[in-house]
Amino acid sequence: MKAAVLQEMGRPRPYADSKPLVIEDVALEPPGPGEVLLRIKATGLCHSDLSVINGDRPRPTPMVLGHEAAGEVVECGDGVSDLRPGDQVVLAFVPSCGACVPCMEGRPGLCEPAAKANLAGTLLSGAKRLSRTSESLYHHLGVSAFAEYAVISRRSAIKVDSSLPAKEAALFGCAVMTGVGAVVNTAKVPAGCTVAVVGLGGVGLCALLAANAVGAVNIIAVDTNPAKLSVAATLGAARTVLAGPEAVAEVRDLTGGGVDFAFEMASSVPALKLAYDVTRRGGTTVTASLPHPTHQLSISPTQLVAEERTLKGSYVGSCVPARDIPRYIALYQQGKLPVNKLLSETVSLQELNEAFDRLADGKSIRQVMMVG
Repeated sequence: MKAAVLQEMGRPRPYADSKPLVIEDVALEPPGPGEVLLRIKATGLCHSDLSVINGDRPRPTPMVLGHEAAGEVVECGDGVSDLRPGDQVVLAFVPSCGACVPCMEGRPGLCEPAAKANLAGTLLSGAKRLSRTSESLYHHLGVSAFAEYAVISRRSAIKVDSSLPAKEAALFGCAVMTGVGAVVNTAKVPAGCTVAVVGLGGVGLCALLAANAVGAVNIIAVDTNPAKLSVAATLGAARTVLAGPEAVAEVRDLTGGGVDFAFEMASSVPALKLAYDVTRRGGTTVTASLPHPTHQLSISPTQLVAEERTLKGSYVGSCVPARDIPRYIALYQQGKLPVNKLLSETVSLQELNEAFDRLADGKSIRQVMMVG
């Protein structure tokens, strides 16, 4: 099959010239026990992929990237009896073992074996099913969907309505899970609360849509890109604020002292500090972004205590994918979560390098690679 292989991290921009992703012929082994072979139909381009390309999120290489995807079941390995060829699935980039303490607590996004496998670049079983000539290739988050086919753990696959267009279904595997889940699961935003969203990529705009859906009021969108602020205004933001030296004062003025909930989705420590600073006394700041692991945030413990602030991380939107992805799809199909409005354009496997330039430049919200 054809796949996009990242040979090394940190190649210079523009990627159209340095070509960090090389389209190659790759061998894919059949699915093992508890695994599934998929034909990839659509894969979203996410900042988490970009963070591996530019080295902000170190991973072993060579690796086949891509983690926000929808596909069609082709073959099931031994022990997989609840899927059949032709089923459409959305892929969860953290498979759940079901047996570790976080999984048993209903927090599969924190699955311990999955975290180890994802960091090592393997499937949940520890296997690698990708290779070229005699060299094995690493899997990205157990998915590796910048390819024509993928072998994944059954625990990475969520069966969904086959009538849902694949380019829309793919978004539910990361952008929707992460952004909507941060609002609904991590923060549990009540109706009538004020919300700020800092960083208006696909995940941030999904958080904005979710805040609107749960009945938040005076939703404020913050970004450095005026074009994204314009998009946010069409998706339910009551006010938009250009990130900069005056942004904190502006948000505080608009909300009488700060918002009840602030969400940071920009993968930037300054953005997280801005989100923390626009949160009112007693309020909650949630971050779902992943800047370089060496970057640090400095806050005042006195302020944290005396103002009873909450600063929370949100990974995979604190979701239970098998429960939440069908729920979010149902909300979309009812017109209450119009995530299709986030689609920028579709690209081919051969156009990925140029598409990641657009993502890095903030010129797109959610591009989707279509196969076939």
